[in-house]
Amino acid sequence: MLRKIGLFVIVVLFLNNTAWTQDFGFSFDDTETSAQNQFVSISGEVSAAIIGYFDEMIEGAKHINTRDMFMFSGKLNFSAQSHFAQGVINLKLVPSLVPVSIDEAYIRAFFGDLDVSAGFRKITWGKADQFGPLDIINLPDQSKIFIEMADNNNLNGVKIANPLIHASYRFGQFSKLECVFLPSFEIVSMAISSAIGNDDDFLTLVSGPISKRWIPAEMKKLSQMIPPDAFLMPDTSGLDYAQAGLRFTTTIGSADLGVQYFYGRMFQPAVKFISPTAPDVLPSIEFLFNIYHQIGIDYAQVLAGFNIRAEVAANITEDLKGDDGYIYNPSIGWSFGFDRNIFAGININLQANGSVRLFNDKVGIDDIEAGKPITSTRITTMLSKKFLRDEFELRTAVVWGIEDEDCVIIPALIWMKDDLRAAFSGGFFLGDSNGQLGQYKDNNFLKISVTYIF
Repeated sequence: MLRKIGLFVIVVLFLNNTAWTQDFGFSFDDTETSAQNQFVSISGEVSAAIIGYFDEMIEGAKHINTRDMFMFSGKLNFSAQSHFAQGVINLKLVPSLVPVSIDEAYIRAFFGDLDVSAGFRKITWGKADQFGPLDIINLPDQSKIFIEMADNNNLNGVKIANPLIHASYRFGQFSKLECVFLPSFEIVSMAISSAIGNDDDFLTLVSGPISKRWIPAEMKKLSQMIPPDAFLMPDTSGLDYAQAGLRFTTTIGSADLGVQYFYGRMFQPAVKFISPTAPDVLPSIEFLFNIYHQIGIDYAQVLAGFNIRAEVAANITEDLKGDDGYIYNPSIGWSFGFDRNIFAGININLQANGSVRLFNDKVGIDDIEAGKPITSTRITTMLSKKFLRDEFELRTAVVWGIEDEDCVIIPALIWMKDDLRAAFSGGFFLGDSNGQLGQYKDNNFLKISVTYIF
């Protein structure tokens, strides 16, 4: 309900704001109105893709799920801005039961060095290229990461916008203080409820339709053991699930530095099994979203031609002794990466992410973390080379899970000419089928996509 009310208010304010500029005449370039001195812009893209999964193609045409195979989507981004305020609505368009969804929608006001925004936004914190330990405000849609990674550099499109209030204040030219308040935690619970509570082959989650093949194996096992109506989800839309954070960034010499604090709920739920109280009563599962405090620092600098980025975060949960079976132990998260042109115009981008669980010796056999390695490490390497007047790009990304002994290899050939972009790419999952990457070994795919950007 909070999400619907907030969205309605934002849309009304945005339409009211753009109504002041009746005489400007839309165009695809920024346009200034003499009456209100406002700038209005429209941008977006139209995309079509064909995805072929190897397991379906091997079994024959009658086994190919055309709803998985053909992907059509679009984006429409509207922005109206004056010297004092800005209104933004970004829409996602997909052929489904809900063909239009909100990607972002917010109002932003400027007060000198202070600006304040409210609405549904995506905000990136930290210096890591993709999903570092400090980038914790918006949950990524795990079901779309690899399909998106196949032919895109930026994975911001797979993030799910949150209802929030954000303010930032600039100190001079190089320092900024940010604060964010999220009044609820509803997006995560909605996504999980949809994933486990629908037996159809095709699901509609918060961020759009996906195939059931990308639901994590752990969630599939739970849904097979327990009927959907036996999953107990907390109501995370109230203020008792509110979250807040504070972040300060500055530049000292040639180094960019940041420090932040965040109070919130962990994206990964803890699962509590509830035994039946009578012979005719089925067991049930309760999802718990642990409270945690995060204190983190980040750093970025160019040294000897290397663009270096690093992050460290202390995630402090309420299990300070490490012996509570339904609360995740405190942990240290980290990220280190760099990119550099090496030779013959080849660019390498390498990022390592990991975490270390604290008080691991106190984890019991009934603990939610029992049997899991004390560390979790993932290395992402991307090699790319542009040629033929930079219109073509040959790129290969490899994501390697160290402890799980699995990986995914994602090669791509991309052609870009003015506003048209075409790509031929694929994803190949290898290694232990119980790993976070290896569990998708049946999802090896090829993808052809064409996108027009305007």
